[in-house]
Amino acid sequence: MSTSQPDASRRPSDDHATPDDLLHVAPTETSPDDLVLASGRDITPSALAWAERKLASEGHAALDKLLP
Repeated sequence: MSTSQPDASRRPSDDHATPDDLLHVAPTETSPDDLVLASGRDITPSALAWAERKLASEGHAALDKLLP
C-alpha cells in the first residue's frame, strides 16, 4: 500500500531544542508598571510604590520570581 507521506523513519530529524535565550527575550529594564502587572495587581499608587521598593532591593530578579 502506498502513502503520500514519506516514511517517518527516513525523514531527517528536526527535533532540535531552541535555546532559552532565543525563546525568552526579556526587557533589559523592568519598570514598576511591569512588576505590578506581572503580580496580577492593578496599577495604583500603592502598588507602584511596592514595585519600586521591590525593584530597588531585587532588581530584574523581582520580575523573574513572578513569571513562570
